[in-house]
Amino acid sequence: MTSRMTSIDTLAVHAGREDLAGLGAHVPPIDLSSTYPLPDVTVGGDSYEALATGGRPIDGGSLVYQRLWNPTVARFEDALARMEGTAEAVAFGSGMAALTAILLASPKKHVVAVRPLYGGSDHLLATGMLGTEVTWASADGVAAAIRPDTGLVILETPANPTLDLVDISAVAAAAGDVPVLVDNTFATPVLQRPAEHGATLVLHSATKYLGGHGDVLGGVVACPPEWAARLRSTRAITGGLLHPLAGYMLHRGLQTLPVRIRAQQDAAIKLADALIPLTERVYYPGADPLVGRQMSGPGAILAFAVRGGYEAASRVASACQLATHAVSLGGVDTLIQHPAALTHRPVAAEAKPHGNVLRVSVGLEDPADIIADLTQALSA
Repeated sequence: MTSRMTSIDTLAVHAGREDLAGLGAHVPPIDLSSTYPLPDVTVGGDSYEALATGGRPIDGGSLVYQRLWNPTVARFEDALARMEGTAEAVAFGSGMAALTAILLASPKKHVVAVRPLYGGSDHLLATGMLGTEVTWASADGVAAAIRPDTGLVILETPANPTLDLVDISAVAAAAGDVPVLVDNTFATPVLQRPAEHGATLVLHSATKYLGGHGDVLGGVVACPPEWAARLRSTRAITGGLLHPLAGYMLHRGLQTLPVRIRAQQDAAIKLADALIPLTERVYYPGADPLVGRQMSGPGAILAFAVRGGYEAASRVASACQLATHAVSLGGVDTLIQHPAALTHRPVAAEAKPHGNVLRVSVGLEDPADIIADLTQALSA
């Protein structure tokens, strides 16, 4: 990495593309090959062995098969790793596929998890489907919850859907030698780089801000080499790979990520202020002391509690005319959804969001128009 490639804005545009001029291309090629020629049986076998066990392509070897390696996906992985400040990254077909691979690749099966988490993550851990056992803990209770068989500490900050912030450095210190996994989907590397604060693994639902346009699914884990090898091996065995077209689209999405995040954040700050007198409570971390120390800004997601309970919240979501009533987040258009009824429906009652809470992913529309839409919906 040169001195010209340290800014997050510059990395977003150029990381994973440094060789294009030498190729005589301006945009990355898309390699759709499902299989690759083998120079001979010996080299083919050595190549297969290297890739199937989580390694990288060998010099003079073959890529063998798309399930083992794809150059287009690898460009996205390299770019995201550079932006997160980790040695490597491994991409998957969805964020849940990425989390599944982490749990399968962990040599110890006890997990300490800090709520709130994304509802899908919470549900996966609670079911024990992958042979894991979970202990739920508050951030300051992590140390007491760790056991000899603890393989991971999992947290999300900002948390979905109430935007709670967790001090990553404090949790990493409490975890000791246990790897800490941080879901960085809401913040992205533009606002927060968890590895700089002691996290071992950084998870993204790439479907959200990294893609940024609501038209591609993916997941990615930024991590050190030893974890990358385990995750690639797990991906090869389970088949949870990212399609090359999705890899290309996610890599392209990174180019505008800093610009989008900052513009959406500016709009979210204005919307949060406008909602304060109109709602029971606004969930937005603008005044949290971790903003400025751990995060460079409060982000572009907020939630609010509607006066009048579940029924009132339901009417507000349906009354929006500009904001789309839909799950997911991080796209260029504003989305509103009811977490307790949708994404967090499977979550245990004691950890489920209140029934009057709505979550808003602020888009790139004029902030005045977003505010006007939410204002009329609350009036309705």
